[in-house]
Amino acid sequence: MKRIFSGWLAALVLVLFSPLLLAQTALVIGQDYAVIDPPLDTDNPAKIEVAMFFSVACGHCKELDRQIPAWLKKLPTDTEFKRIPVGFSNPFYQLMARFYYALEAIGEAQRLDHAVFEALHDKGLRLIDEKSIKEWVVAQGVDEKKFHDAFNAFSVASKAKRGDHLAQAAKLSGVPTLVVDGHYLVLGKNAKTHAEMLVLTEKIIEKRRAERKTAKK
Repeated sequence: MKRIFSGWLAALVLVLFSPLLLAQTALVIGQDYAVIDPPLDTDNPAKIEVAMFFSVACGHCKELDRQIPAWLKKLPTDTEFKRIPVGFSNPFYQLMARFYYALEAIGEAQRLDHAVFEALHDKGLRLIDEKSIKEWVVAQGVDEKKFHDAFNAFSVASKAKRGDHLAQAAKLSGVPTLVVDGHYLVLGKNAKTHAEMLVLTEKIIEKRRAERKTAKK
């Protein structure tokens, strides 16, 4: 019994302190991150941009997205976070990208962000076309015409295309994927949890911050 308890305690300590241990190890190119060359354009050069490439159709994206709000509270003021939904030439993913950008355009993305994930992955709702999507958003208290206009707007279609272009330029193979300041793709080959992936992202943010300071000298 003592041996079983000791083994359980050791496992618990490893789970609790693995993010801390990860934070203290040196970054390894090809394992922790990859260089994006040429770097992606960012929206605000004054900030270190952290972009999360994702799709609401992706279950792993849902689990990472759940941890993002608490993580954002820890980010320094010189850092900016953005979500970039991508289509990957998949009709359903492309539909979901337009869905998200339409919500963003009318100021509802933050309120309904995780509700969309839950509708698809927990409740199993078939949001498979504009009609079914529109019915869902109206049930969430969104004005139908306002959403319809946004969903079919040229600006939303353009953002969806740009998201796919950025994903291709970064050579993304899947989602969710985090990109730091357009320069570094977070790989996290040794990260076992989303929490460890976020700790690794913090280290890459620090690396990019140091590079920016050096460039200014």
